[in-house]
Amino acid sequence: MGAGHARDGMARVFDRGECSARGRAGGRVVAGWRERAARGRLLCLAWLVCLAGCGGWPEPAATVHTADAGPRYGTAPADPRGRAYRLAVHPLHNPVKLQKAYQPLIDHLQQELPGWRFQLEASRDYAAFERKLQADGPELLLPNPWQTLKAMQSGYSVIAMAGDPADFRGLILVRRDSAVQHPSDLLGQAVSFPSPTALAACIMPQYFLQQQGVLAGRDFSSLYVGSQESSILSVYHRRSAAAATWPPPWRAFQLEHPVEAAELKVLWRTAPLLNNSVMVRGDVPDEVRTGLRRVLLALNDSASGRGVLAAMQTARFFEADDQRYEQVRDYVARFERDVRPVEARP
Repeated sequence: MGAGHARDGMARVFDRGECSARGRAGGRVVAGWRERAARGRLLCLAWLVCLAGCGGWPEPAATVHTADAGPRYGTAPADPRGRAYRLAVHPLHNPVKLQKAYQPLIDHLQQELPGWRFQLEASRDYAAFERKLQADGPELLLPNPWQTLKAMQSGYSVIAMAGDPADFRGLILVRRDSAVQHPSDLLGQAVSFPSPTALAACIMPQYFLQQQGVLAGRDFSSLYVGSQESSILSVYHRRSAAAATWPPPWRAFQLEHPVEAAELKVLWRTAPLLNNSVMVRGDVPDEVRTGLRRVLLALNDSASGRGVLAAMQTARFFEADDQRYEQVRDYVARFERDVRPVEARP
């Protein structure tokens, strides 16, 4: 509650005082008004005293949180003293699911690398995450391969790949009762996607359809709905004729919403590409990046590490560097030549 709310509250007290005094003698009106005004001032003063005792004015949303509080939003440092290494994960899931999936990794890093602190950072959507891909962004990133190329331009470098490359492919879902059987059946229809920059769940499906003679923006409309689950739910609720996603969110949806998932099916799968990367900012000390790489690559070697991988729906982490993602640059160049600029919305 802000000072404006307190003034509004006093104004409402004044109004009630005037209304209740209507029809009474003039002196009683004034007395009633003064009594209620005084009461309002006392309430406001009490509220201010309470606020001061609680540590000051309320902080805006998306400020500092501890690791136990879950993922945070925004671009401000997770710790005002700069002592936490923030891991920003691109929006694979909504923030609540992202915390459930990736907090075990943060906890494991904290246990294996006790000399440093780590925090999980969420983003409201793809656009919010991509604004962080700059020199002063989070110290650690888990971006998709296209975002990996963007982050390289700001001085980030790849230290590992998150997941089996064979699992990084686009899926196109339809309802089981849908009449869509061939790509040409999408002519004049709407197809849902998480974001125009989602590589596996948008760029690759749109390129697949273009190669089948159906072009985004010309032959069908694209609904960009902000998240993987929203894309899946769009076709489930018949807001789109088809929905694009990729294997990890689809597996999670089947586990968490089996009734709804049973009404959907995968109609097409794209060819695979490289999986998401793990990146470090250019000013992260060598001992931190070396320790982080060591822990990530060893996750599959212990029961606790395999539990972390299972929570993330990730098979394992693989060795990788910037050079390995050059094939993604080539793929994106072909896509932009044949379909659209990645950051455009057809």
